[in-house]
Amino acid sequence: MTSSAQTARPPIDKKALLEKYIPERDKRLRPDGNAQYLQIKGHFDDYLEDPYMPVVARAAKTDHVTFAFVGGGFAGLVTCTRLVEAGVTDVRIIEKGGDFGGTWYWNRYPGAQCDTASMVYMPLLEETGHMPTEKYAHAPEILVQCQRIGKQYGLYENALFHTEVASLTWDAAQSGWAIETNRGDRFTADFIGLGTGPLHVPKLPGIPGIETFKGKAFHTSRWDYAYTGGDPQGAPLDRLADKRVAIIGTGATAVQGVPHLAGACKQLYVVQRTPSSVDVRANAPLDPAWFAEVATPGWQQRWLENFTDNQAGGNAREDLVQDGWTDLTRRIREKIITLPPAERTPQNMLAAYEDADFEKMEEIRARASAVVKDKATAEKLKAWYRQLCKRPCFHDAYLQAFNTPGVKLIDTDGKGVERITEKGFVVAGVEYEVDCIIYASGFEVGTAYERRAGFDLVGRDGLKLSEAWAEGMQSLHGIHVHDFPNAFFVQPTQGANLISNIPHNLTEAGRTIAQVIAYARKRGAREVEVTKEAQDAWVALLLKGMGRMIGSPDCTPGYYNNEGQDPGPAARLNVGYPAGPSAYFKYLAGWRESGAYEGLAVR
Repeated sequence: MTSSAQTARPPIDKKALLEKYIPERDKRLRPDGNAQYLQIKGHFDDYLEDPYMPVVARAAKTDHVTFAFVGGGFAGLVTCTRLVEAGVTDVRIIEKGGDFGGTWYWNRYPGAQCDTASMVYMPLLEETGHMPTEKYAHAPEILVQCQRIGKQYGLYENALFHTEVASLTWDAAQSGWAIETNRGDRFTADFIGLGTGPLHVPKLPGIPGIETFKGKAFHTSRWDYAYTGGDPQGAPLDRLADKRVAIIGTGATAVQGVPHLAGACKQLYVVQRTPSSVDVRANAPLDPAWFAEVATPGWQQRWLENFTDNQAGGNAREDLVQDGWTDLTRRIREKIITLPPAERTPQNMLAAYEDADFEKMEEIRARASAVVKDKATAEKLKAWYRQLCKRPCFHDAYLQAFNTPGVKLIDTDGKGVERITEKGFVVAGVEYEVDCIIYASGFEVGTAYERRAGFDLVGRDGLKLSEAWAEGMQSLHGIHVHDFPNAFFVQPTQGANLISNIPHNLTEAGRTIAQVIAYARKRGAREVEVTKEAQDAWVALLLKGMGRMIGSPDCTPGYYNNEGQDPGPAARLNVGYPAGPSAYFKYLAGWRESGAYEGLAVR
């Protein structure tokens, strides 16, 4: 939309919108916060079983490796790839799934695809020579890319699949790590990496009676194609033609899955507590001739940097990706440019952000009215909050699905499902009988690191990571932690903290770790550890920033804002580099290239 078109619209009553946002937030607030979700165990143990690959018997490992990485998703793959390129081939990935992929091993539900453009989302495209088939690749293609990386860099040879770490303990006498797993492995490693990201531990809503349902039930991360028919490649869900199905949850997963369920089921109930903001995706196949012109040496790094510059406040002169993520920032930038230099204050810049956000969300709400034929349903699908209160969604068939006969939106008015019965679910006192309940309830995000990892890292002198981080995360660059030598964390917090494209965070961390280890080995050093002084200085620097820009006080509850609850003082450290993601990546590259590795004790 052009600037002239935007200015032609009637002015937005911001006060009225905020007066609408706040009661919509308030009616969704719950005193139990993250405790409203069930940890999957006991009665629900079968929800964690792997429906995709059988567990293969193997002998327990009792050997030694140079580098062990926990997690076989993007973090583990890119880090180990960079290590192999640096000459460290003795690497081992420990993965609880049956293959590489991480989130993309588990997420095989119908319609699953990335919602950040493939060119910047899928790692190591240039290294593997793979051209994404479409702007937003579907899950099978992303999984194959993970497998392609594993094969090309020899990562399968030493990997342990269907394996979970039971303990990781620093052995000072050996200057290394002792690792034990749930399959009897007891081996050691000089260095370890941790890529236990936020999207691998499924959660269930704590709905009363959830254990009593006698029909079929499963979580979207363990999709049961034997029951539904179809396959991850998009074949029709042909076994649902006589079934009444409920999908509980309307976040990013449901937005992608509902269009495939619509029309396949005799009756589909889409059960909504909070509507998602669903903007245009405009997915399309990539043109090989166009890609051949783009894919010159260094192309993916240029695209990564361009996307980050556009989406996170950089100074890019062009927008290579051109999607919903970069659109909001472009609007903000256009408003700031119109201000005289003397008026470009933090307050005016925040006002520009708010104005752009109000405009964008009004467009998204208007889209619901334009697409959904039933006026009452369209109104219930409108998101009354700022765009970054919840993860933005983009799709070209979700809203359209509510025009399909047999699809009914069950809006709970922010209250959620009242209870589950033997025969179905209850909302506002009305029982809806169904044959199948699908839980699109996402993954654990706001829980403790050790709970999501499944173990508590034990560092120098028996110090547990949970103890070291009792008052909040402490690190250098989000990668190195004092008292945990030879250990590296691959994740976005206290680094770029770029939520729109997590893989960019991971690729830069992986490159950094490989260079640090190569440097230590070249010097014959046995230990690498951030000094306490350097860690404290980095944390102090982080606290000089504006803090998190997402999850404002008027936001509806969600995992971005700890379900609307006060996250406590420790959360103040869940931030990124004050100057922004682009500046962080440039800083980190300079830190690596200097060769001094300032802040690390290498001994």
